[in-house]
Amino acid sequence: MKLQKIFAEYLATALLLISVIGSGIMATNLTDDVGLQLTINAISIVSMLYLIITLFGPISGPHLNPVVTLGELFKGRIDGKGSVGYIIAQFAGGFSGTVFANLMFDKPAIFQSHQERTANNLFLSEIFATAGLIFIIHLLHDQNRIKLVPYLVPAWITTAFYATSSFVFANPAVTFARIWSDTFAGITLHSAWIYMIAQLIGLPIGLVVARLLFIRK
Repeated sequence: MKLQKIFAEYLATALLLISVIGSGIMATNLTDDVGLQLTINAISIVSMLYLIITLFGPISGPHLNPVVTLGELFKGRIDGKGSVGYIIAQFAGGFSGTVFANLMFDKPAIFQSHQERTANNLFLSEIFATAGLIFIIHLLHDQNRIKLVPYLVPAWITTAFYATSSFVFANPAVTFARIWSDTFAGITLHSAWIYMIAQLIGLPIGLVVARLLFIRK
């Protein structure tokens, strides 16, 4: 595993979190309308996702997400050592991006979120959001249409922002990073573990559904 790929994964995940946290803070600065805040946050995140996937795709994938990396490991498209490097880079990048976003908006570098997100419906929502993400990625791989990922992954995230109750975290590294910003996009440590468990449950579901729809030629 080349260090260039690890660094690309770190930087890409940091940029994603800068978008998540920064746009969340800006949204609350601009308006008190929660619906408009969510829309501002969503537009920033999906736009950043398109940029990241397009620019970093030829370098590291990019995965940006431990459950994506675990799925690729299961499929044999990345080895064990490489997957560990990617996951460490994702968590480190997410944390760094959160700290940088906090500082840009004159917040403490690290301040733990009090945004509680614990309910059965949120748990179910995160399973669905993560399963959908994994399903899309792996079905595109199976169909040899991976070039559509920069379009379809942001499309899924946009849809899930408004069609699910959990605000579509669908990513353990992003979930962990959002613990450390007590802002619109934050999540408590207790809630984060619940979200991460849901995400890990969503991973095999997405893999199974994609496999069931795979057509052998």
